[in-house]
Amino acid sequence: MFKDRSLLLFDLDGTLIDSVPDLSRALNATLKELGLPTYDEATIRGWIGNGAAMLVKRGLAGKREIEEEPQEALFERAMEIFLKNYEEVLNDATGLYPEVEETLKKLRERGYRMAIVTNKPSQFVGPILKNLAVESYFDHIVGGEDLPRKKPDPLPLLHACERLGCDPKKAVMIGDSSNDILAARAASIPSIAVSYGYSAERPIESFGPDAVVGRFGEILGVLGF
Repeated sequence: MFKDRSLLLFDLDGTLIDSVPDLSRALNATLKELGLPTYDEATIRGWIGNGAAMLVKRGLAGKREIEEEPQEALFERAMEIFLKNYEEVLNDATGLYPEVEETLKKLRERGYRMAIVTNKPSQFVGPILKNLAVESYFDHIVGGEDLPRKKPDPLPLLHACERLGCDPKKAVMIGDSSNDILAARAASIPSIAVSYGYSAERPIESFGPDAVVGRFGEILGVLGF
């Protein structure tokens, strides 16, 4: 299934990087400025994975499941504050997961092309990758606001393939959440799930990825070397 693949599509948060500490600080600073309750890092960790807008909505609601949309004016204000706050702490505590940098290096040496396909706003992706000194490994970035639809829609994955001139049949999606697995399935692209990320709904295995790894470096074995 993974033989003769040439393009690897990576999710970012929960797959390559642990950004929870900085996202938590930014969200809590936003809620505090709005006079709303704040939450511990463990709680906020379970809210991440569907883009900045959904994270802010969950913060406003105080829970993962959104039963009703927040008032438009409040949400727009909260988003404005959150984006400002997050930009200020973007690289304070965000780091690569173990084995990420050395594995990306080996993948590049083997000739794979690589792209980021994330629901995170693209304005933050480049600075994070640059700060962590891994930006040179990626040939393209698709952020959450770049296209009309984001994961779990297949559009971002197919767009990345098109931009890099790769048949989707030659691609693999690697991520940590249901969004990644469902988007890959809809695009007819096989998926590798990492089990250490932000999949809060239920175990990532239950969404039917084609392979699951517990360490990032295990991707090398799944790909056949």
